[in-house]
Amino acid sequence: MDVDSDDHAGPNAAGTSIDKQDMSRMGKKQQLWRNFRFFSIFGFIMVLMATWEAVLSANIFGLINGGTGGLIWMFIATFFGVFCAILSMAEMASMAPTSGGQYHWVSEFAPASLQKLLSYLVGWLCVLGWQVGTVAISFLMAGQIQGLVILNHDSYDPQRWHLTLITIAIVTISMAFNTVLYRQLPLVEIVSLVLHVLGFFAILIPLWVMGKRADSAYDVFFTFTDGGGWGNTGLSCLIGVLSSIFALIGPDSAAHMSEELRNASKTLPRAMIATMLVNGSMGLVMIVTFCMMVGDVEEVLATPTGQPFIQVFYNAVQNKAGATVMTSIILVITVCGVINNIATSSRQLWAFARDKGVPFSAWFEVVNPKIDLPVNALIFSYVFCVLLSLINIGSAVALNVLTSLGVAALISSYTISVGCMAVKRLRNQHLLPAHFSLGRAGLPLNIIGTLFLLFVFIMSMFPPTPSPDAETMNWSILVYGVVTVFSLVYYFLRGRHRYVGPVSYVRKTL
Repeated sequence: MDVDSDDHAGPNAAGTSIDKQDMSRMGKKQQLWRNFRFFSIFGFIMVLMATWEAVLSANIFGLINGGTGGLIWMFIATFFGVFCAILSMAEMASMAPTSGGQYHWVSEFAPASLQKLLSYLVGWLCVLGWQVGTVAISFLMAGQIQGLVILNHDSYDPQRWHLTLITIAIVTISMAFNTVLYRQLPLVEIVSLVLHVLGFFAILIPLWVMGKRADSAYDVFFTFTDGGGWGNTGLSCLIGVLSSIFALIGPDSAAHMSEELRNASKTLPRAMIATMLVNGSMGLVMIVTFCMMVGDVEEVLATPTGQPFIQVFYNAVQNKAGATVMTSIILVITVCGVINNIATSSRQLWAFARDKGVPFSAWFEVVNPKIDLPVNALIFSYVFCVLLSLINIGSAVALNVLTSLGVAALISSYTISVGCMAVKRLRNQHLLPAHFSLGRAGLPLNIIGTLFLLFVFIMSMFPPTPSPDAETMNWSILVYGVVTVFSLVYYFLRGRHRYVGPVSYVRKTL
């Protein structure tokens, strides 16, 4: 376990001398308990991203738009594009390890005239992205549970309200781990990391040993389809990028937990980069394996379970019990990911409230002194998730909307923060000292990362098919716009009088 009792004499353990210096420079008071170290925060990000699990459970969009070739090559392209952005964010995290993450970095690194407004907008986008992300993952897991029931019980009549109840149960369990069992979270992260790695092989081996492989690897890698009916295979593949980005987004979660991490300025970048490399490699192996075993794509997409990967498992092992066990492995790891999502979303909201960025900030920024947790932010994250899950009762396309919305919000926050670093370097402005620095590679990495993120943001707003009706339209652009407009209106009416931005608290000299 990553807790050293000798170093935690008080309830608010301040961490190392470097942690104290970083917090002092940023003008922040240490309020949370630093009970995470490298392996526990590494496990936290690995399981939250759950890349190999996500390439299986969220590949429908990519299978329709791009086919097997599109899934594989868009995953590879997405990995390199996102990795450039994460390297840039790891450098910023080393300079300013704070739970605020992107909005704090923008406040420090953006041009002076835009620091306040941009950081405020990014703070709202991060709140939106992480809060919605918890719902999306919980709802995705609920669909998998329902798919297992359909696989094992032919008489089962699935209803949308069933999914909502399962989603509420998932977030309730996850909330318990974030409150009652919070002190055990570092141990939970290490155990879930072990499950993440062992589960990878527990699914990979049966697929290769028992599954029927495609006759030609060339056909798998170079068969591109326009299942969405866009009239252009290349465009269809680009639209299918959402499946890959969903599997690779989330390393910034470590930044939002940084005030609970010992030696954060050194450990954060190492954990973020290591996670991208390890999870990216596992994801590539799994997506190639899936595409080699998928067989008839149209048949798999039409599976009564609603989950193509469950059908592929069943086709491989030819046994419902075996397919159930393999799927259950993913479910256990996914619920660990939901636990981490709630933790991240609550910390990000708490940090933004601490800087007076949201209404009722005084309530959101409260930290319970007995357990050193932002309990009110946790309660809101839980209630928000429960209420949003009710949307599914009246909408069959809620998952796609939620997934696209969460991705778009987080991607836009990444884009602005990485773009600010690019501008700072282009102007030859002084950068803060950091334990992890990109050096001369910084500017090209910043630019590549920003451009790729802009592309992904645009693609995330596309509907699954052209000429959609009201039910199949991707309404995330509308919700994203409403939240953005609301945040700007609130900023000009009240927020600008209360929110001064984290940079105003930063000490120029220590």
